[in-house]
Amino acid sequence: MAVILIEKLHREGVLSTPAVSAVIRKRKANGGFIMSASHNPGGPEYDWGIKFNYNSGQPAPESITDKIYGNTLSITEIKAADIPDVDLSCLGVTKYGNFSVEVIDPVSDYLELLESVFDFQLIKSLLSRSDYRFIYDSMHAVTGAYAKPIFVDKLGASLDSILNGVPLEDFGHGHPDPNLTYAKDLVNIMYGEGGPDFGAASDGDGDRNMILGRGFFVTPSDSVAIIAANAQEAIPYFQSGPKGLARSMPTSGALDRVAEKLNLPFFEVPTGWKFFGNLMDAGKLSICGEESFGTGSDHIREKDGIWAVLAWLSIIAYRNKDKKPGEKLVSVYDVVKEHWATYGRNFFSRYDYEECESEGANKMIEYLRDLLSKSKPGDKFGSYVLQFADDFMYTDPVDGSKVSKQGVRFVFTDGSRIIYRLSGTGSAGATVRVYIEQFEPDVSKHDVDAQTALKPLIDLALSVSKLKEFTGREKPTVIT
Repeated sequence: MAVILIEKLHREGVLSTPAVSAVIRKRKANGGFIMSASHNPGGPEYDWGIKFNYNSGQPAPESITDKIYGNTLSITEIKAADIPDVDLSCLGVTKYGNFSVEVIDPVSDYLELLESVFDFQLIKSLLSRSDYRFIYDSMHAVTGAYAKPIFVDKLGASLDSILNGVPLEDFGHGHPDPNLTYAKDLVNIMYGEGGPDFGAASDGDGDRNMILGRGFFVTPSDSVAIIAANAQEAIPYFQSGPKGLARSMPTSGALDRVAEKLNLPFFEVPTGWKFFGNLMDAGKLSICGEESFGTGSDHIREKDGIWAVLAWLSIIAYRNKDKKPGEKLVSVYDVVKEHWATYGRNFFSRYDYEECESEGANKMIEYLRDLLSKSKPGDKFGSYVLQFADDFMYTDPVDGSKVSKQGVRFVFTDGSRIIYRLSGTGSAGATVRVYIEQFEPDVSKHDVDAQTALKPLIDLALSVSKLKEFTGREKPTVIT
């Protein structure tokens, strides 16, 4: 029997993308269709898309989507079943002849899985403290259905710790992308006087996350590295240690250093969660992340916003488990600073230029590909010396499949990197992304603002690419 799972975003019927993956895996479904605006503005006038996850719960790889496309070429007739609307507010099975529809609780299967991954009592010991303040911003998106059952009912957080917790079909006219620009309500609270100790947000379909301490932002690149470095001691699911670590190519090298120190297998993959899924299914990977605010593990086959928040709460709770009332608590900032002292800091920033004219954006990438073909090791780029330049290619170690043209990279001898990609799931124009990274081992320089530390490299990135000339853009839409 084929089982189809559908995510429908409205008040009485929601299922987050990570929960879809969890349900597919638990119920051994053949697959599931996810209907979502992802992290883009939603509603009738904006974005909406359909994604297919197959039977392991991961986004369908090319081997599946190519076959689906091939079948569409031979379709000669489309028939639609005449089935009445299903009341999504009522749990249970409704039958129509030999066809049945089951409406499930969106939270229960997913929550059961999370309880098997984390020590909920440990986290509750933190969130129920009178001297610890927590806030979670659902951004009027799908995790509004999960925030109260998980953080309030199960973990003891106060009800007023949930911000924008009612899912709305147009996200309250907001842009449900958890970053410093679009999650401004949360950022203003966390950077305000007397802000909470811990803040987090998730996106439209619940698979992305942002982590904040009081007046402090944790980059997604640092976040996955810190989770990996602390997972074995703080998260029961990893008590035997992670099987391996992986990151998308544009994500900073912070995770590489954790893998090296812990002597774990490490993989650098193209952007796209399906590449992680293959490694997980083969038993090679446990924890992974993308700089685009996606973090996850092999408990499912999707990135998972609430999982990342619980991972961070587990680390903070573990560090404070013996602290008595009145004692100074270990903060998010303390954990990050300690990590940098051990591994060094990878200063990292991403410049997004959204809704660029596609013609100019494509010409810029063509220009950069031509430039890298003429570049050789030892060439000078300002004060930086080129180690290599390429257009990232990937061969999957599991099935041998290959992908190319995944991002133009200029890597320098001091470990600095500049990367250019065209990206985005939105429908308007092209999004140009520029990634800038510089490694700093000197602890005395770790408190420098990232934009200050990276300014020479940022200036080089913009001049080398002739970005303003090709796109006409003076400033990025979003800086992360």
